[in-house]
Amino acid sequence: MEQQLQSIIEKTEHLIEYGTDRDLLHFLEDQNISDVKELVDELPDHAPRFFEVLPIGRSVHVFRILDFPTQARILKKLSGHKISELINELPPDDLTSLFSELSGDAVKKLIILLPEEERKEALKLLGYKEDSVGRLMTPDYVAVKKHWKISRVLDHIRRYGVNSETINVIYVIDENGVLLDDLQIRKVLLADPDTFVEDIVDNRLVSLNANTNQEEAVQVFRMNNRVALPVTDDKNILLGIVTVDDILWVANEEFTEDIQKIGGTEALDEPYLDTPIFSLFKKRVGWLAVLMLGEMLTATAMGFFEDQIQKAVVLSLFIPLIISCGGNSGSQASTLIIQAMALGEVTLKDWWRVMRREIVSGLLLGTSLAVIGFARIYIWHLVDPTIYGDHWLLLSMAISTSLIFVVLWGSFAGSMLPMLLKRLGADPATSSAPFVATLVDVTGLIIYFSCAVLFLRGVLL
Repeated sequence: MEQQLQSIIEKTEHLIEYGTDRDLLHFLEDQNISDVKELVDELPDHAPRFFEVLPIGRSVHVFRILDFPTQARILKKLSGHKISELINELPPDDLTSLFSELSGDAVKKLIILLPEEERKEALKLLGYKEDSVGRLMTPDYVAVKKHWKISRVLDHIRRYGVNSETINVIYVIDENGVLLDDLQIRKVLLADPDTFVEDIVDNRLVSLNANTNQEEAVQVFRMNNRVALPVTDDKNILLGIVTVDDILWVANEEFTEDIQKIGGTEALDEPYLDTPIFSLFKKRVGWLAVLMLGEMLTATAMGFFEDQIQKAVVLSLFIPLIISCGGNSGSQASTLIIQAMALGEVTLKDWWRVMRREIVSGLLLGTSLAVIGFARIYIWHLVDPTIYGDHWLLLSMAISTSLIFVVLWGSFAGSMLPMLLKRLGADPATSSAPFVATLVDVTGLIIYFSCAVLFLRGVLL
């Protein structure tokens, strides 16, 4: 695949240098849309020329799958005529997404290029909240009345279907525009021409409200396996539709954002390589500062047990072990629960089930690590009895017990923190792995030294 792409790039570079616009046009028209998109990414300096030579249909298909920074760079270098063509041919939902990313001045300059009706539609869509379904919907759909015969429906589809975002689904409305049901095109095509629409509806309608959060819409699409869903207002008036390609784009953005937050950084607004260094610094420094302050509590906890460390220096050898095991178990649990919540597999009402599972898992994991820890100390004692001294057995029991409780606490904290944040209205992904690890590091030391005092009091301590 990479060799094929490299061959396309080399051929394109040759045509750019030695060929004419006509030669370049013929070559680009022979490529898949995804290949042209790769050429835009690999040869950014020549991307505007690609759009100038391509017919408007293919230009739109390529432009709509580019990320926003690339779109903005291309728009700055295109001719006024080509910009006008692109803006007028972009589907309303893609146009709204573009306008929502541009500055106010840029939007003013572009929106005047639209016909009056489309300008009104664009401004209407921009009126919805940034993360709402209303920003994603398109007003291009096919709607029919329940008292129509199938023959009239088919005539209607032939006449208006060409401008629809999709004709896989037909929407049934009443005289006031209230959404009643939807129909798969398969049902329409197979029905008798004299059948009425109301006779073949199944009343299993699934719809979205225009103010619904886009993340919730992703879950609705996932649970109902739809290629498109209708969007209504609070009075159930049909406003538009949302198609699965837009939802997949949202899902990808949300997934990327969650992964970045889990890694302990603010979500990037642009692709990594397009993000300015100073902006990247600002996105990361806040979390690092908070985590550093959190880790300083580790030193405070160690200072509290300074006397015990001085009496039994051997305890300090196992601090990295305790910290890493607790942090790792917490990070595992946090990542699993955040993903499960993002996929809709776990909700707030499942908190008790999650807690029970993580307590059992934490005990099993902690016990397994405790056995490994005990075996490690025992083997080292057999090799060299002077390493841990005469009280190696008590020391190994303190370490093993600490591992059980530290891993248990890590699993509990890592699973409950995302749910707590969700309950407080925050993003669960904010409970990032580094944050959980830092929390468990501090508390893990307290557990460790408490177990050490319990087993070694009057012996080493």
